[in-house]
Amino acid sequence: MLCGASLTLEPGARVSLVGANGSGKSTLLKIVLGLRRPQRGTVAVFGRVRREESDFHEVRRRVGLVFQDADDQLFCPTVVEDIAFGPLNLGKTPSEALAIVQRVLEAMHLTHLRDRVTHRLSGGEKRLVALASVLAMDPEVLLLDEPTNALDPENEARLVDILLSLPQTILLVSHDAAFRERVAPRVLALSGGCVHQDLRWSAGSASGTG
Repeated sequence: MLCGASLTLEPGARVSLVGANGSGKSTLLKIVLGLRRPQRGTVAVFGRVRREESDFHEVRRRVGLVFQDADDQLFCPTVVEDIAFGPLNLGKTPSEALAIVQRVLEAMHLTHLRDRVTHRLSGGEKRLVALASVLAMDPEVLLLDEPTNALDPENEARLVDILLSLPQTILLVSHDAAFRERVAPRVLALSGGCVHQDLRWSAGSASGTG
């Protein structure tokens, strides 16, 4: 249950959110995008209170969420179609969308997956393609929900390299302490429905409160 959870991310920040199972970490990410609605309180994103479905259209253009389960995110027959889906819905022409797909796949060193059937990918490959589909939207902020799920060590190392190369602000939910330390070393804890600075991880190395 969330009650009074408040979190401010500055441009370029890399923050991890930790907490016990069921503490509301994934729910908080979905509330940011309007995928879940709070029973009470307000949601303010990019300096504006968001109440109606239409209020979140801008948020979803500027914030990308990589779901905990890649199968919840990938629904097109092929990789190229999945990654092109977002740009096409933003009004890009087919040729523009394909150019974006190619650019993102090249940047992620995933061009070998371009024409693969999505449901035949390995779990790790699906995870990387799900990230590619979000990056194709060129978001300002990335919300990552347990991104190392189903990743073998090789693909996890690749994911770390990709995330470290990105300019986006990142809010990471992960149980993997080593991964958090590399990608988003400032740690906030969600407990009792509220966000707190996690002094076990942050003391002496980060400042600010959530």
